[in-house]
Order: sequence, then structure tokens, then C-alpha cells
Amino acid sequence: MANITLYDAYDRPVQRQQLGKEQAAPAMTGIRSLWNHSSVTSGLTPQRLARLLRNADEGEADDYLTLAEEMEEKDPHYASVLGTRKRAVARLPIVVEAASDDDQDVRDADAVRLLMKRAGIKGMIEDLLDALGKGHSVVENIWNTSETPWVPGRLEWRDPRFFQYDRVTLRELRLKDDSAPMDGLPLTPFAFIVHIPRLKSGIPIRGGLARLAAWTFMFKNYTVKDWVAFCEVYGMPLRVGKYRPGETEDNISILRSAVANLGSDAAAVFPEGMLIELIERTGGTGGESLFERAADWFDKQLSKAVLGQTMTADDGSSQSQATVHNEVREDIRDADAEQLAETIERDLIKPFLDLNFGPRKNYPHLCFREPETTDIPVMAKALALLVPLGLRVEVSEVRDRLGFSDPAKDAECLAPAKSTEPVTIKENKLPPETALNAERIAEARDASDQLTDLLAQRAMAQNDIWIGLLQGLVNSSADLEDLRDRIIELFGHMRPDEFGGLMAQAMTLAEAAGRADVMDGD
Repeated sequence: MANITLYDAYDRPVQRQQLGKEQAAPAMTGIRSLWNHSSVTSGLTPQRLARLLRNADEGEADDYLTLAEEMEEKDPHYASVLGTRKRAVARLPIVVEAASDDDQDVRDADAVRLLMKRAGIKGMIEDLLDALGKGHSVVENIWNTSETPWVPGRLEWRDPRFFQYDRVTLRELRLKDDSAPMDGLPLTPFAFIVHIPRLKSGIPIRGGLARLAAWTFMFKNYTVKDWVAFCEVYGMPLRVGKYRPGETEDNISILRSAVANLGSDAAAVFPEGMLIELIERTGGTGGESLFERAADWFDKQLSKAVLGQTMTADDGSSQSQATVHNEVREDIRDADAEQLAETIERDLIKPFLDLNFGPRKNYPHLCFREPETTDIPVMAKALALLVPLGLRVEVSEVRDRLGFSDPAKDAECLAPAKSTEPVTIKENKLPPETALNAERIAEARDASDQLTDLLAQRAMAQNDIWIGLLQGLVNSSADLEDLRDRIIELFGHMRPDEFGGLMAQAMTLAEAAGRADVMDGD
């Protein structure tokens, strides 16, 4: 493989000597320092948020990415729904499918299955899903080149602020570096796994969920602050200090201080003859419910933005409602999973196979798939019925549906049990005269075979029609249960008249042939 020039998915030549080196590590100082960023949410105003988002659109996204990070830390509801969306994909089992039943494709799929079982792959998947909120996520793949095959030695998540988009298209992600402070450096081929989810059309930095939730976060933050201030005032009784006419200014000042400090100190000293009255609040202006409704409304908007619905995120929804809306969320989950699988195929599986086995015409397909409750008896019956009728099914596909991997050539495999019953050979019970007319029996058998072939040819046309109908049902059915129901429905519309007529002809000819044999025997 050393003499072959490899290319990544963007037709950039691969430099093997760079793959074992760490290239995007943070530093104490410089452009990739973790100490260069201050809080953004403190004192966030509409004017500052608008400026922050505009700067991100123009290529200066550090403050926006900091905001996205702090939103997950400071808003429990946003952190919850975003975490739910990430985990919905991360928990799915990883399925690797061979490109075909060709021996090379099957071996490639087996190698990729072993790769995806390595330590660190699950963590890499969770790190890549950080792109859902921020718009992009990068994991540096530091290859272990000390042994064969080359495998990822370390998979290090890199701070999204270590990268910037090119100044022309705002689509190519580049590495920030002190040697190129303006434009950054192109990412080394095969060294980085870059996930940029396509949540909307447009430049990638505008596609993160944090941008969609930023305004809701800010307004909710205002609401909660006002609510806390309201609760601080409204939650305590009204304190009224009373003094007699002619009281000195010094005593009035003492009483004023006592009333003011009573709320926090729960103690006061004032001259005798003065009075402090505590008036409990009853009723009110309804401000407490106003703030609560506003905060709840903002939370629901976040749920819609991140999950696509509110039923499974909020209280007060019935189980049936939550189940229906959960299906909508599963559609979003499946889209996230498909995009993540494409990223891993492009930036991990292709490099792994190219570096170790050479470029491939076809690569294994990776997917995150919800475990299917395959009804094995129903599937076995369907295959036993349809395969003899001409249905073509790949063996690897059946194994994948059942959850079995392709066996190695020298692996011990299950096989049908051999029969242990002794085979008995029946004695020839034919009458002696059989030998005299053996030629006539052979002729009769030839006629019977010809009759059978003739009837089979006549039935083949109708048989092809039925096989075509069944093939269409298999290709269009959602699952085995759906296939079973549709076959039952089709059976009611199938007309056996043609086969019935052929069977009648066959019985008539068989009877005539039998009569002829009897007459010849007489």
C-alpha cells in the first residue's frame, strides 16, 4: 500500500506520515487556548445577541459557540431536550451491511464490524452528536500506525472554537493555527472526523439548534429573573411601621431601619411606643401565574424546536398522545442517525479500508437501526413458501435480519442433523413377467413424463403471473406481518380457474392412460 496514493472524499492526497501525529491539541497560549474565552450569557441583551449572531454569520463564531455551550449549562430544559435528541441516536445499535455477497465485500464488512466494536467508538459517536447544538463537531483521529492493520489509536474531541469556516464559501471547516491566523489550515485528510448535520439549508454555522433556541433562551432568562424578583417581594408580608405624632426624627429613622431589615434579619430594635405591623398578602394581581405561563411557553417552544413536539417533554399529556408524538420524534432521530452514519462512512470507514486494504469500488454500509422484533417463525414460513416459487433473497440480508454475522471459512457452523435411521432397501416385488415387458414400461414412463412436461408448460404462464404478484408484495411490504396480511388479501382475489382446468385435463389424461395400460395388459 505504500506505493499507492490515496485520496480522501474531497480528492485531496493523503499524507500517511501525518496520521500518527496530534495536530489540533489545545495550548496554554496562542489561538487554540482554552483560556481565551469569557462568559457570554452574563448580561446578554437583545442588541448583544443580534451582534453575536451576525458576527457568526460573517465567520467570527467564537462567541456564538460559547453561547451554545453555556445554554446547555444554564438552561435545564434546553439541556434535557437536547440530551434526549442526542441519546435517541447514540443508543441505537450499530449495523454494518456488506455492499454485496462478494467475498471481498463480506470480508470488508467483517473488518468494519470489528472496528466499530473498539473502545472509544461509542464516545466518538456521542462527541459527534454535539454538532446538533453547535452546527459542527470535530473528532481528531490519531491513528495507531505501530501495528497492522492501522486502527484509531485515540479519538479526541476538539473544541469547536478551534476551527473556523473559510472566508469565501463559509462551508469548508479549517483548523485555527498561529501560522495562519486569518484563514486557518486545511484539515489533514484521514485525520479528522467532521460531522456537520444538515438541519436546514444554508451555511453550516446557521444550522445548529443553539441558534434556533438562542432568542427563546434569552427571553426566558429575562422572565425567570423577573419571576425571582417578584417572588422575593411578593413572598414576604408587607411591613408597616407606626409611630405616634410628635415622635423625634431619630426614633423615626430607627423605626425605618428596623422595618427595612426585618425581612432579612428577622429581628429589630426600636423605641417603646412604636409598632411594626405585618400584613399578609391575599389575592394579588396574578403576576405569579403570568411569569409561570411565560416560562412554560418558552419551554414548549424549545421542545418543539429540538424534539419536534412537546408531548414527551412536558407534563399533562396522556400516554396515547405521547406515543403518537414520539413517532414524529423518531422521524427526526432517523434523519439524525442517517446523517451521522454518512459522516462515519466518509471519515472513518473509508480511511480504515483504504489505508489497510486499498481503495474499494464499493464500501460497507453503516446504519443506526432500531432493533426489529423479527418474527422468526413467520419469516421462515415466508421464505419456505416464496423461495421455491422463484423469490431471490441474499443470504447476507437474511443473516442481518436475524442478527447473525457471516461465518468464517473455517468456523464451525450449525447444520441439519444427519438421520441415524438405517436405510432399508426394499426387495423387488415386481411380478416375473415385468422383465418381459420392461421396454413397454419404459415407453409408458416416457409418455407420462411428456404429459407432465406439457401440463407444466401450460401452467407456467399463470405461475409467472402469481410469482410476479408475490414479488411485488415482498418488495413493497413494511414488515413480515404486513406481507402476511397482504398475501391473505391477495389470495381472495386470485382466480384458480386456469389451474383447475389444467388439473381436470391432467386427471382425464391420467385416467385414459391407465385404461390403455389395462387394455394392453389384457
